[in-house]
Amino acid sequence: MRETQDTQIEHFPDRSLRRLLQDWEYVRGLVQIIAPDIEAFLDFSRITYQKRSFISKALQERESDVLLSVPFQEDADATDTDALLIYILIEHQSTVDKTMGFRLLSYMVQIWETQRREWETEKLPENERRLQPILPILLYTGDRPWTVPVSLTTIMDVPEILERFVPSFDTLFLGVKETEAEALTQSGHPLGWLLRVLQKEHSDETEISEALTDAVSHLASVDENFAPQIAEALRYFVQLIFHRRSLEERDALVDIIRQHIQDHKELDTMAQTTAEFLREQGKAEGKVEGKAEGKQDAVLKLLQLRFQNVPEVLSRKISNIHNLSRLDILLEQAMTAQSLDEIDTHFFSNSS
Repeated sequence: MRETQDTQIEHFPDRSLRRLLQDWEYVRGLVQIIAPDIEAFLDFSRITYQKRSFISKALQERESDVLLSVPFQEDADATDTDALLIYILIEHQSTVDKTMGFRLLSYMVQIWETQRREWETEKLPENERRLQPILPILLYTGDRPWTVPVSLTTIMDVPEILERFVPSFDTLFLGVKETEAEALTQSGHPLGWLLRVLQKEHSDETEISEALTDAVSHLASVDENFAPQIAEALRYFVQLIFHRRSLEERDALVDIIRQHIQDHKELDTMAQTTAEFLREQGKAEGKVEGKAEGKQDAVLKLLQLRFQNVPEVLSRKISNIHNLSRLDILLEQAMTAQSLDEIDTHFFSNSS
């Protein structure tokens, strides 16, 4: 569980899960939760991670995704295709994106276009030119229930007689916050217990304490073959505690982990390093205080324009936000919210 400043996660919500999925065992755990029949068909031990060059550099900063190639099991009937591409898009915003189906289809087409160009570059004969099937997975960690289909028809007005001409495809979807806790841990994989704690990231201290106790207790008893995944899960829990919970709660929550592991020194080092990182991050954000104030003003002006009177309590809450990423999210929600109460409930109640 050795932790260094270089391995800290600066953008916790979107980068933390992407980091976990760099471990093929966590990828297997994800597919096992949402599609166990497909999981049994693939050889995850031979995963190859692919470059994301099909996404522009600007989009790479915004998107948190993973692209990998997984061979089929040797006894699987996969015809001429020997591997499946898995594209995982991690969505953490609490605003439901109606364009998600279009986004996923766009990325899949760009992946296939990359393969087509490789045919020409490598001068493959016609009978070897095959596109690999893609398994799209949407991993949604936002708080608001996902209520729209992941399809193109969501952003189209299509007469029923023409619907058959609209491209359609299935997507594996896991809405972490709205999935039954038992469904996440049914397989017993460490990822399921990690996600059960993530479900409670914004709950009260009692609920997250209970979830963390159950998760760490279970992880302490699983097969030793999962040792690397358990170490990564414990690292994730510490970072979630420091990134998502209040200063007053941190010691008690970290102590729950301490009670179930033997190496307290490693845990204490990790917690100390995370705290130091957040302090340095706070200093860095101080350098862009002027930008933060500008975005605070933009949010307040937008809310005043849409709803006339902004209560002083809400105004103070907005003025106390100095994180530029959070202000960007708030500005986006201010554009679409139906009321000031919706802003107060969905943004501030779900933010640490």
